[in-house]
Amino acid sequence: MSFPTVRLRRLRYNPLVRHLVQDTILSPKQFILPLFVRSGKNVRQPINSMPGNFQLSIDELINEAKKCVSLGIGGIMLFGIPDVKDAVGSDAMSDTGIIAQAVRAVKDALGDKILVITDVCFCEYTNHGHCGVLSKHRGSDILDVDNDATLENLVKQSLVHVRAGADMVAPSGMIDGMIGAMRTGLDSGGFSHIPIMSYAVKYASAFYGPFREAAESAPQFGDRRSYQMDFTASASQAVREAALDLQEGADMLMVKPALAYLDIVRLIKERFEGVPLAVYNVSGEFSMVKAAAERGWIDEQRTMLESLTAMKRAGADIILTYWAKEAARLL
Repeated sequence: MSFPTVRLRRLRYNPLVRHLVQDTILSPKQFILPLFVRSGKNVRQPINSMPGNFQLSIDELINEAKKCVSLGIGGIMLFGIPDVKDAVGSDAMSDTGIIAQAVRAVKDALGDKILVITDVCFCEYTNHGHCGVLSKHRGSDILDVDNDATLENLVKQSLVHVRAGADMVAPSGMIDGMIGAMRTGLDSGGFSHIPIMSYAVKYASAFYGPFREAAESAPQFGDRRSYQMDFTASASQAVREAALDLQEGADMLMVKPALAYLDIVRLIKERFEGVPLAVYNVSGEFSMVKAAAERGWIDEQRTMLESLTAMKRAGADIILTYWAKEAARLL
């Protein structure tokens, strides 16, 4: 049958009918709000390139976490900004470091009312801005992240986080073998119950620019293309990365960025059915909409919800987004 017997607009003319047949539904419990924490008190330092976001002292972080609880948001992801950075990111591996302090404080204040996830990486903590220990390849004068030397430090960092009370750890450096090393380290340390959300498919993207201001993590030389994925690579490479992480013990997968890689989100969801899949609606995606909305070029709320819905429709079960609070209020 065809028109005029078939009229698809019958399912659209009445808003109540549209609601009845909705298939892609967003919920605040699916959102994770990334937050940036630093030392001090009563600190809410604006992030210029990310309007409405701040570097927060721990007391202000607790206030943000309480707002997330009241809005029914699924959890928070913590990124630390230490007072002192060094070549190996020592603060990240210290039980008195900024993230360890922040996790303990949030858990002391809110307990199990909020899910606390920690980013496990070193770019925010090193004085060179790269994601691990640096060394030169044999026969080369070029400094690069030493993959295997970094693994040991990732284990130390993850143990610091979970000892402080983190509910989940999320390694983001795209270091080969990171999931296996961390899973072994956590299990040996008595934390076999702690899940790992792997940044399994993370591209060397231009969309991370505002984040680097927020986390003060811009590389001091070069870039991260030797360890983050090439966006021109075959999609099959993303499948290999995800498969390897699952084999090593990842409990959840992540694709980052989200909007420019919805094809990859769909592919990973279809290939690994049943595995929870997160996407990171990254800073550049957020800031572009903010900038256009400030100029009156687009409607921020409608664009936000359309973008988040696209991620959900592509296969995301969990969405890390700087819009978590705004979207939760609207929903």
